[in-house]
Amino acid sequence: MPLRKANKIVLSKLNNMDVPSSSDIMIIGGNSHPELVSLIASRLGVKSGGCAVYHKTNRETMVEIGDSVRGKDIYIIQTGTKDVNNNIMELLIMAYACKTSSAKSIVGVIPYLPYSKQCKMRKRGCIVSKLLAKMMCKSGLTHVITMDLHQKEIQGFFDCPVDNLRASPFLLQYIQECIPDYRNAVIVARNPGSAKKATSYAERLRLGIAVIHGEQKEAESDMVDGRYSPPTLPRSRTMDVSVGVPVHPAKEKPPINVVGDVGGRIAIMVDDMVDDVQSFVAAAEVLKERGAYKIYVLATHGLLSSDAPRLIEDSPIDEVVVTNTIPHALQKMQCHKIKTVDISILLSEAIRRIHNKESMSYLFKNVTLED
Repeated sequence: MPLRKANKIVLSKLNNMDVPSSSDIMIIGGNSHPELVSLIASRLGVKSGGCAVYHKTNRETMVEIGDSVRGKDIYIIQTGTKDVNNNIMELLIMAYACKTSSAKSIVGVIPYLPYSKQCKMRKRGCIVSKLLAKMMCKSGLTHVITMDLHQKEIQGFFDCPVDNLRASPFLLQYIQECIPDYRNAVIVARNPGSAKKATSYAERLRLGIAVIHGEQKEAESDMVDGRYSPPTLPRSRTMDVSVGVPVHPAKEKPPINVVGDVGGRIAIMVDDMVDDVQSFVAAAEVLKERGAYKIYVLATHGLLSSDAPRLIEDSPIDEVVVTNTIPHALQKMQCHKIKTVDISILLSEAIRRIHNKESMSYLFKNVTLED
């Protein structure tokens, strides 16, 4: 079956989903993404609960839940934005308020999990995403729904079930329906680390792949999980080196190069998030030099920090396509190249299936480790 037809069948089935009863389900949300809360609630046919989240003059977070949550299934919709620490505290306080009010279950719907980039040990730091996972479970969350984690192993940090949904079907459909002559495109991995994701897209679209090699790998230096302090000199003759343990050679950034042919083609860069766009702009400039006549950037999470809209507007990038896991209405006003794909139907279907105790395997059909 062609991919486009299969995607339409999936979306039609999601549109015809059974609406859960509003008597034992409650949708509440913080201040991070009110628009997404409204979209999900309307798709489920339920009214979002009366939950007021505000800050006092001393910047403490206050949560007031207007309706009774006793014996109900609570779904807290809260994503990570630029105000990330307030988003986290709002989520934790809302979850704990529901827990102490005898809610039956508390499911955290977190489209973009904050601090997901800090999932590895770096020098004398810590694994912040594990700390956040422990805090969420302790606050009362019994289940977590998220999308396209930066590293899939983050699911292991949680002491509760985690459903890591994928936005790739929506982005694949965008490529097929909104990019003219997409058959003349090539999927580009911005760095060797994202080659697996690019390969997954290329195989599904029956397209070629190119990899940009030479950019410095983000936060993958040789100093992770180690210390600078040198070890003591060995006392045995097992290692006969006069200066002790040899120092690991420093990495040198090789000249930037494109592995693959992009001349006269449409270049489509895919990644899990677009935060600091400087690396995307640099990659786009190289692709333009190598003959790509149109350049697209597709990602699940559009953080678009600092002056990203201005950099995108002045760059060779033709379009940046992101989903609405993170609100970016202001950035879209500043840059006309930013486009949005709505994924609320996927989150609402996940909520419906969990609430009705149905299998989630349908939402992970044909999902591989590379997706």
